[in-house]
Amino acid sequence: MRALVTGGTGFVGSHVARALADAGHSVHVLMRKSSKTVALAGVDYEPAYGDVVEPDALRAAMDGCDWVFHVAAVADYWRADPGRMMRINVDGTANVLSAARDAGVKRVVFTSSAAAVGLLDDRPSDESVPFNLPPEQFPYGYSKVLAERVVSEAVRAGQEVVTVNPVVVMGPGDLNQISGSMVIETKQRGRWMPVPSGGASYVDVRDVARWQIRAAEDGTPGERYLLGTANFTHREWFGLIADVVGVPRSIVPVPRLVSPLVAGAVALGRRIGLDLPLDANQVRLSARGVYFRYEKAWQAFGAPQIDMRQSLIDTAAWYEAQGLLV
Repeated sequence: MRALVTGGTGFVGSHVARALADAGHSVHVLMRKSSKTVALAGVDYEPAYGDVVEPDALRAAMDGCDWVFHVAAVADYWRADPGRMMRINVDGTANVLSAARDAGVKRVVFTSSAAAVGLLDDRPSDESVPFNLPPEQFPYGYSKVLAERVVSEAVRAGQEVVTVNPVVVMGPGDLNQISGSMVIETKQRGRWMPVPSGGASYVDVRDVARWQIRAAEDGTPGERYLLGTANFTHREWFGLIADVVGVPRSIVPVPRLVSPLVAGAVALGRRIGLDLPLDANQVRLSARGVYFRYEKAWQAFGAPQIDMRQSLIDTAAWYEAQGLLV
């Protein structure tokens, strides 16, 4: 198949491009002329110059394509301008789908996020749970909700679009330290790493890439699939990271009752211009169990192949090779 990957110079997108090339597909990567291509080293691909906010460039890039993998997004939301995030994540998705229709693309796989799925207090969420967090406090998740609405409209009009919703993605190649920052910070702080009371869900980027191809082959248009491997409490997760990078486990718990105070302090710090690696919304959410169920994707696309300990080992080794794990 001839496939176009948007966001193919980034963490997840580059792994999708690599998996496609390894499977023998013809790979084209949408990129700006100024894009850094280090993540695509060793991948057999053709560049297609443009941006998701440029409809004409999108149509040209998709000419002759069978599949489009729309991965491009503003994911480091705590660093991003909210207006730009909405333009890229929502308007960009509309542009991609419109261009795919015009170009006669057979199927689009849209990378949404587990952040667009609602949370339950008593059990992990599945794909049926609607987003239920305050949009103003969680603009990234809400941007993906709005993008999924664009997808739903396209599906109703007859377009084949499959949505995948990855949880927190780990693995080698996260040069921008979107999720991998947890590994670096744990190495640096050791026993003094603050550990919140809640928990989260994780997956390796190589499983995400493999499942994306399966979604193009076997996914049901109009359906969403949560892509994840395992749920961990933060204590379990940061303990596992500490073991992998060879530092003592944390002795600094952050009780749930303290989280609102920490969130307020972070919000104040960001308002006065401090460059912090997280925002107040992340702190608030860290006190909750952000857990999901993955049976739907596993049944459709197969079980994960990389457990999270191995994912962390590979992530740490990659950062060490880059000189970032010191």
